[in-house]
Amino acid sequence: MFSKLIYSAVLLFALSSCNKTSTDKTVAATSTDSTANMKSENSVLMGGKTVHTVGKLPATGTEAPAFTLADVEMGDKTLDDFKGKSIILNIFPSVDTGVCSASVRKFNKEAANLPNAVVLCISKDLPLAQKRFCGAEGIKNVVMLSDYRSDFGKTYGVQLTDSPMRGLLSRAVVVINPEGKIVYEEQVSDISHEPNYEAAIKAVKG
Repeated sequence: MFSKLIYSAVLLFALSSCNKTSTDKTVAATSTDSTANMKSENSVLMGGKTVHTVGKLPATGTEAPAFTLADVEMGDKTLDDFKGKSIILNIFPSVDTGVCSASVRKFNKEAANLPNAVVLCISKDLPLAQKRFCGAEGIKNVVMLSDYRSDFGKTYGVQLTDSPMRGLLSRAVVVINPEGKIVYEEQVSDISHEPNYEAAIKAVKG
């Protein structure tokens, strides 16, 4: 009887140890995954507070990721539609904010003087709102594109993950050369600030 009790106690201890090891491994794996996710995020400021995007912009020197966005007529536009040109991606939260609309006006002015180049102004705004804005502001030299039905924000790492603006795009600029390579990128550190227009234009002109 005594030997049976000893055997039962040893068995229970062994099972307890196995469960603890399994739990520890699960906690460690979860912790590692969480750390990896934190590293993949990017942080920017908005109203003095830190907010995060789903990732980071594609690095310079790499191939620009493909995308499909909606134009103001609700049609599809892809990266290949602008192949062979220098492309400026002017990315922002919404044309209904002062800084965003200012960036569209500025690039609209600069685009008229850029040979073999196109400026794509990208936000989550509905195409109808973008079209209305362009009509009211006389915007004719840039292409307005909407990410409302695609995954551009995640592909380019600019979709906001927290704050009341989560789901919208952060403010960023990407320049793609005629060969499809990224030659310049700027994740604007504070969403309330305008991008570095001069640096983006310089990257286009080479």
